[in-house]
Amino acid sequence: MSKTIGVIIDFLNETYERQINEAAARCGYTVRYFPSSAAAVGNVDDCEILYGHCSKKVIASAKSLKWYCCCWAGVDHFCDDAIYCDPDCLLTNSAGAYGVTICEHLIMTCLMLLRRQMEYTEVIREGGWRVLPGGIRSLYGSRITVLGTGDIGTQFARRAHAFLPARIVGVRRSAKPGDPAFDEIRTITELDAVLPQTDLLVMALPSTAETAGVLSRERMALLPQGAYVVNVGRGTAVDQEALIDALNAGHLAGAALDVVVPEPLPADHPLRTAKNLLLTPHVAGNMTLGHTCTRNVEMFCEDLENYAAGRPLRHLVDRRKGY
Repeated sequence: MSKTIGVIIDFLNETYERQINEAAARCGYTVRYFPSSAAAVGNVDDCEILYGHCSKKVIASAKSLKWYCCCWAGVDHFCDDAIYCDPDCLLTNSAGAYGVTICEHLIMTCLMLLRRQMEYTEVIREGGWRVLPGGIRSLYGSRITVLGTGDIGTQFARRAHAFLPARIVGVRRSAKPGDPAFDEIRTITELDAVLPQTDLLVMALPSTAETAGVLSRERMALLPQGAYVVNVGRGTAVDQEALIDALNAGHLAGAALDVVVPEPLPADHPLRTAKNLLLTPHVAGNMTLGHTCTRNVEMFCEDLENYAAGRPLRHLVDRRKGY
């Protein structure tokens, strides 16, 4: 088997290329770089490893592929065995590279909602200069529920914890102890009991069969009048029609979505005109922060050393679970 690594990353620079080349050389591999997935299709037959933004067509054409390292955190599109020539091909993601940038986005959007920044922007744009009735709210003292306590949810909780005495509850599949930033960990089966005690619901879930539609119309109704919802995980986790209704009816005071269905959002989609909804075009993570790119390459090189030495891959994905 040819010991070749195929790399497709659109943030490649001289520093990253040198890091990858040096790690590959230490492990006995050569590296081939492709400017795009289109350029790689049909030219990766001999690649044992692929790293980067690879399309399904690239992966399906890689006859010798044993490990695909995806530079995204969410890998739901790559969990189907049928994509791979070898169904035992390993899949890793880059969860752990995005926590810093996405949690900063979360802090930003939470404060914008609580302090009514969008409303004040409209006042100024319309030529006004006045204090809105009803005042503003604060992270200080808020009851925060974080749905998904992986890297992103934990990074957010650590930063939100600085706004004490905010109370932060983490919700996940198991009840095992979490990061000290969480005041309490509850299981997903207890979500219905947690929602009525939530002022701010932050969602950072992967896309799996279990997470699809988890914030349903019924669960939205369990949130207190005036609660907020922020989602940076996957758009499929939220009943968007129900969210629009809850916002326009005033049950929810506001929401922020960085992920929606579909993406890109059509120009005439009703989400665009929902009341007090802050929309961003999937930019909370992506490769918008240099630290994310640097950590991404470091994580690949670290796992390359593990792979070459026959050790377990640190960022291995269970394709049955989707994360």
